Amino acid sequence: MSAPSSPAPLDLYDNPELWRWAGGMEGIPEWMGPSETFDERTTRAPWQARGNELFALLGALLPGLAIALALTVVGRAGSRWIGATWFGVDQSPISPILLAILFGLAVRNSVGLPSVYEAGVQICLKRLLRAGVALLGIRLSLAAMGSIGLSALPIAIGCIAAALLFVNWISRAFGLAPRLGTLIAVGTAICGNTAIVATAPVIGASEDETSYAVGTITVFGLIALVTYPFVAHGIFGGNPDLAGFFLGTAIHDTAQVAGAGLLYAQQYAAPETLDTATVTKLVRNLFMIAVIPLMTILYHQSGSQQKSAHKPKLNQMIPLFVFGFVAMAMLRTIGDLGDAPFAGLLSDAQWKSGIGLTTKISSWCLTMAMASVGLGTNLKRLRSLGLKPLAAGFAAALIVGAVAAGLIHLLSSSLMTAAG
Repeated sequence: MSAPSSPAPLDLYDNPELWRWAGGMEGIPEWMGPSETFDERTTRAPWQARGNELFALLGALLPGLAIALALTVVGRAGSRWIGATWFGVDQSPISPILLAILFGLAVRNSVGLPSVYEAGVQICLKRLLRAGVALLGIRLSLAAMGSIGLSALPIAIGCIAAALLFVNWISRAFGLAPRLGTLIAVGTAICGNTAIVATAPVIGASEDETSYAVGTITVFGLIALVTYPFVAHGIFGGNPDLAGFFLGTAIHDTAQVAGAGLLYAQQYAAPETLDTATVTKLVRNLFMIAVIPLMTILYHQSGSQQKSAHKPKLNQMIPLFVFGFVAMAMLRTIGDLGDAPFAGLLSDAQWKSGIGLTTKISSWCLTMAMASVGLGTNLKRLRSLGLKPLAAGFAAALIVGAVAAGLIHLLSSSLMTAAG
């Protein structure tokens, strides 16, 4: 008689009841966990509270900064891939900044932008953009900046005058409210959304009128950002300096001008276009000091509206990044004086390396800001603006662009001499 077979070994994990308690945190001490207690939050020392606030701020900003940086990296990689794969060239015909904007638009208008990203994207749209524009000043000396600025002056004056005269008339022809027409006029003439925000309170504009004007200027400024670099290359025969004057006067907002200048620079290997466009736009910005009070006086003299006691602050009429740009140009001027940079504190190689690094940082800041422009643009809002403001904005953009192109062609010989 054979011996009985031994029983099969028991599998301790082959028991469905075991997994009922898998999330019970057994064996984990109760004092461990990510959530703070009420006592922890209320008994912090002042330095701990400040550190905690900074930690919270980083947590709020990092997602938005990360997605803008990711779109920038993808845009740059995509540009190189398209150039190498589709065209077999090192200099891609598709700019990284254009791809970053398009990817941002695709994300915002397909899956949408969750609220966790909003704070970081806003930082890119405001702070990072201004830092990028200010850092561009390192590329120019004060003499070069002054030469470009003086050359751009008559073009800027002509475009501002045309916008203020014709856009107000067009707005009335389309039946827009006087305040809305005034906001579109100053936004087209000078500095886009900055001029609108600075002018709105002094003429008593409502929030709806302000948002309509901002939306109109943003829509056509964004269209100009991605199309005018190619238009400028065509109508000025590939001359990078004339293209820079055009981009700086025909596009409304500083962010859009910086983006268009960078797009042209990347597309056609012409960094001087970005320099000329930026200085030209900063010259236009300075006219806010005169134009905003002038428009306020003219608006209130029209009769029926109650005067506003609000006066715009200086930093509303002259954005602080203008001073940053000038400061960087001053640093470049001082560094280039003499036989050695800063009286020998740096070698020529170190100084050139510093200029190159600063320029590269500026390019990354601007590209991240432009990616955020795409992330912040909801194309569905076009329908909410209505046809009349959009028609007025379209006409205004065409007028200013045509006047800018005409003046640049008229003054082309003197402009090229000054830029050279």
